[in-house]
Formats: sequence, C-alpha cells, structure tokens
Amino acid sequence: MTRAIAVGVDGSPESLAAADWAAGEASLRGVPLRLLHAWLWQPLDVPVVQDREAQAEAARAVLREARTRVAARHPDLSVTAEVVADTAVSALLDEAERSEMLVLGSRGHGALVGFLLGSYGQQVIAAATRPVVSVRARGKGAAEPEGGEVVVGQQGTPQDSDAVLGFAFEAAAARGAALRAVRAWSLPPVFAYSPGSLRPADEAGGLEPFETKALREALAPWRERFPDVAVTEHVEIGSAGQVLLSAASRAQVLVVGRRVRHSPVGMRIGSVAHAALHHAACPVAVVPYA
Repeated sequence: MTRAIAVGVDGSPESLAAADWAAGEASLRGVPLRLLHAWLWQPLDVPVVQDREAQAEAARAVLREARTRVAARHPDLSVTAEVVADTAVSALLDEAERSEMLVLGSRGHGALVGFLLGSYGQQVIAAATRPVVSVRARGKGAAEPEGGEVVVGQQGTPQDSDAVLGFAFEAAAARGAALRAVRAWSLPPVFAYSPGSLRPADEAGGLEPFETKALREALAPWRERFPDVAVTEHVEIGSAGQVLLSAASRAQVLVVGRRVRHSPVGMRIGSVAHAALHHAACPVAVVPYA
C-alpha cells in the first residue's frame, strides 16, 4: 500500500503554506496527499451559547479551502481530506505513523505553530516515529527557491544516519537536485585526549581527514543506490547547528536527524534539529533514528 503525504491544516497562512508544499512533494513523488484537521467537541464550562454544528461546519470549511487550493495547483493529484475527532497532537501522531511523512506549518523565526497555535508542532516532531517536515510561510512577494540543493546533516556512524541520508537522497532524486552532505566536527575536550582515543584520527591522517572519511563511508551505499544524484561533501569545523544553517542558506530542503530517546523531562528534538527548525528559511525535514 502506498503511503500518503499527510498535512495538518487549520486555516492559517502557515498551514496553507504547508499544504502547498506537501501537495508539490506528493506530485514529485507520485503519492497521494491527505489533508487532516483535528476538531474535538469540548463544551465550555461557561454560560455561553455554543453551536456544535456551526463549529463542525467551520472545521469542514478549513479542509474545503485547503483542498480547493491544492486541487487548483495540482489537478491530477489524488487528495483526501478528513476532520478527525481527536486532539491535535494525538491526531497528528496517529496520522504520521501511517504516512510517508507529515507536514506542518511554522511561523517566522520562533516557536512552531504546527497544527494549531502553541507548541503542538514541537510536541509532534519530538514524538513522531516518521519524518516530519516544518514549512515556513513565505513573506509577501518572496519567491520560492529554485535550483537549490537538498542539504542534509550527517553525524555519527553510517547506521546512525541511514534513515536521514535515505530521506535526503530520495528528496534530491525526486527534484532532480544536487545533494550537499554536511558533517560538522569540533576538537575533543582536553580531558578526552589519550593515545587510544586519538588512534583512529591518527591513522586517517588527522581529525579532519578522519571526519571526511566517516562522511564518505556513510554516503557510499546511498551514492550507489542513487547514481544520478550529484553529491557535494562538506566537512567543516564548528558548531553543528551553525555549520548546517550556513550551508543551507539557499537550500530547497534541509534534512536533519533526531535520535529517538526518552529523557527524564520528556521527549526532546535535539540541539541541531532545534536550531534548524527555528532559524532555517527553507522547509526542514526532521527524520527520527534509533
């Protein structure tokens, strides 16, 4: 069964921008698009007149607007739309589980809007087991990026970055775009220096050649699978978030990983994904990995 690309819509400019991007991505990949709006009737504990049917119709109107919009731009795209009787975070996480990816809207430089206002987007990204793409609403008159690279951050071992690189190569292949693979590195702290800990770097000819070799090894199987994707290797010393944002200044899409792990204070998205989501101008795909 072909997985659809799902997008959460709430009628805001941010969610409509997400619907536009998701529709374009679905067309590129040849998969269906699914529009989702979560609305759960919750009577207020105040003496005001509440019209349940009027609220339900408003929820349906949100989907009609989004569906009409994407159908006008992508008339051949298979589109379904549904009002889900659930809370936003729960509905989005359930939808993400069965989708190719989930797409959410984001506003300006700051907190994610996600599905509705508030922190829903960040909660979904932190807990989702499938890729989640955050799309920023572009300012009036701003042009969509054309001809830019797909930029992906690679870190850790080839196994750590397998899912992240796979998503990035698929995105580049669908667009006919080049791929820039970025690996940032920093000098180890003084207390970490020892002959044993530095032996791999010494054997590679130094720390930077060691990092370059690690990136090349992680890319190797994906280059074989996607021989038509032109790849640029980018190895740079510095903060991972800053290096990645600099490399992605003119990117079509930025792809980052999020390690799936629980912390004592709940799910986290990680510092690199956090920086990308809050400061990258292009859509940011956050891909979970174990």
